[in-house]
Amino acid sequence: MEIVPVRLKSSSYSVYIGAEILPQLGGLLRPFSLSRKALLISDPTVNELHGEKVWEALGEAGFSPFRFLVPPGEKNKSLTWAKRLYDFLIRERLDRKSPIIALGGGVIGDLAGFVAATYMRGVPFVQLPSSLLAQIDSSVGGKVAVNHRLAKNMIGAFYQPLIVLIDVALLRTLPDREFRAGLAEVIKYGVISDASFFSFLEENLGRILGLDWQALSLAVKRCCEIKASIVAQDEREEGLRAILNYGHTIGHALEAATHFRTYRHGEAVAIGMEAAGRISESLGLWKPEDRSRQHAILEAAGLPLSLRVKPEKLLQLIYYDKKVRDGRARFVLTRAVGDAIILELSEEEVILRTLREMRKDYA
Repeated sequence: MEIVPVRLKSSSYSVYIGAEILPQLGGLLRPFSLSRKALLISDPTVNELHGEKVWEALGEAGFSPFRFLVPPGEKNKSLTWAKRLYDFLIRERLDRKSPIIALGGGVIGDLAGFVAATYMRGVPFVQLPSSLLAQIDSSVGGKVAVNHRLAKNMIGAFYQPLIVLIDVALLRTLPDREFRAGLAEVIKYGVISDASFFSFLEENLGRILGLDWQALSLAVKRCCEIKASIVAQDEREEGLRAILNYGHTIGHALEAATHFRTYRHGEAVAIGMEAAGRISESLGLWKPEDRSRQHAILEAAGLPLSLRVKPEKLLQLIYYDKKVRDGRARFVLTRAVGDAIILELSEEEVILRTLREMRKDYA
């Protein structure tokens, strides 16, 4: 089992990475001062596949767990489901030392974390991410949220978990589309922060797609290391951490434009990365060959790269993004593979032209 430390000023913790390590959860929680009552939050599919292993691990460690299942889908990462969870927690009398344990992908992790951050002003929170996207991105760093109908993740908090336990063996039950969607965020880390990691992905994409545990574990660990380093320097996204939003400004707008029903999050991010790459090239920030490398690996991962939504609608939704400052959209752009920057773009024509080009690619 590999351990990646997340060193923060107020709430440092560890990310545990390995294969077939879910049964070790109870032992990892024993050193903490926790109540016996614990709440496991999952969705029906993930719970059926992996819930019993977690349930048994908690029972063997002396916990008396409860279970709460949330239907899958981004639309359920909402205040409506948060309220239902609050009702359950209060009815079952879970207290300030009762851990909330999220077993699932980003939707479950974000929703459970939001509830953990706000119930009794904060209770212990544990992440057990089951999707590739959650394992390498959303489970690490403490960003928790629910969606508003106009924008994604608009209502949330920074709330760090007690531990993160990443069992890469869970990925063998992940649908192919979900796995490929997660690869967008894996590739993102190479683009924004680590050119050598990007080269590793180019050389080993086939092994990763084939679920080679060694290549996959190396990729997951490196993503967690990069994110841990960035979060340690900027826990509350006041500067450097914003580079993790590469591809997300347009990606989030695309999800909102399609009511969170058409694209997986990683698919929307891939389209956003393609757009950011084109904008970076048109502004003279990076070379055409660098953009081509990004395009090629995203395409090889089987991710969508054209646009099916009207560009004008998408541009309007971009300004609902929480990263907008004084009416200017903030974009993460690239100067080279491994070198990202944050720019406020007032040149709407550049954005619109790029989106129209991508729309033509679809047409």
